[in-house]
Amino acid sequence: MEQIVQADVAAFGTGRAEMANAMIEQSGLRARPDWIRGRASGINPSGRYEPVSRHVFDDGWESLEELPPFKTEVQVERPRTIITRNTSPDISFDRSINPYRGCEHGCVYCFARPTHGFMGLSPGLDFEAKLFAKPDAARLLDKELSKEGYTPRTIAIGTNTDPYQPIEKQYRIMREILEVLEARGHPVGIVTKSALVARDIDILSRMAERGLAKVALSVTTLDRKLARTMEPRAATPTKRLETIKQLSEAGIPTSVMVAPIVPGLTDQELERILDSARAAGAREAGYVVLRLPLEVAPIFKDWLLRHYPDRYRHVMSLIRSMRDGKDYDSEWGKRMKGAGPYAWQIGRRFEITAKRLGLNLQRTALRTDLFVAGKHSEQLMLL
Repeated sequence: MEQIVQADVAAFGTGRAEMANAMIEQSGLRARPDWIRGRASGINPSGRYEPVSRHVFDDGWESLEELPPFKTEVQVERPRTIITRNTSPDISFDRSINPYRGCEHGCVYCFARPTHGFMGLSPGLDFEAKLFAKPDAARLLDKELSKEGYTPRTIAIGTNTDPYQPIEKQYRIMREILEVLEARGHPVGIVTKSALVARDIDILSRMAERGLAKVALSVTTLDRKLARTMEPRAATPTKRLETIKQLSEAGIPTSVMVAPIVPGLTDQELERILDSARAAGAREAGYVVLRLPLEVAPIFKDWLLRHYPDRYRHVMSLIRSMRDGKDYDSEWGKRMKGAGPYAWQIGRRFEITAKRLGLNLQRTALRTDLFVAGKHSEQLMLL
């Protein structure tokens, strides 16, 4: 998106975020604020595989007022398989499940936004509002677990888009998946920003008692106002801490992910987040530094200019100091934590605080020896 690039140059070259904002406004990239109320992204650029780009402009017919409200739409997706495999050395799991494509939480920094390009949709507003649900997920999962030679290892859920995003209340796909995993005796690790995970405490507590489940809550900031603009439809920071407490008291191994850490915006909260999560019952913790791959960078820059223009130069300078002068570095071993003095400082602060609080003294290892192989489980006949 050339207009965002030019605005970025202007913000750094002149030191005036006002000029950068004006350039984006004049480009026609930004949607009307009243049309996208409650959304994080302010732009809806075409996906990188599309041959055309979209710009909003007034053609003199005064028809912009006739635009319908920007509402969430859900389509059903029918994949052939549901378990996704990976060989990344940066993460601890080799398989995952994504019950949904796109995420209504709308976190402006979400690294999964570019995946909407594969559907011919925008990584901007489309990612937050044009969602895909996979109602056959539980049936497909049971089928894949039934295959001869399947070797059980922890399945990670919530690593791409949140399995407990608002539409889960209606579709209940995640709960059906957990029912299959419980019946099969298969381990699962969940990452979420939603308090809705507490709905499934009954299943998760039974699985945890057998050493089959653990849950991580992602807490980016404790500042309610910042959270509202940055991740508008996710649970409030207070609700996430309350959920950690509920899960922990139910005997479910619970951890906190300080992710992502946004340098110059949320990094000063690192110790306070860990303190609060530990008090709520978390026993493990981790962190990830902000990642801005592909289309995520211009979407984040536009958001930063709209909401925190006075911090733009500082935030982007710190990000680039950890990414070898670039917005993002995808090199293995660097993309999750960054590199350089500032990244080193964040790492040491995390380690010192975690040690002081007694976090990560013992990592929860889930069991695989309880796995029940064989034909489709009888429980699936009821779904």
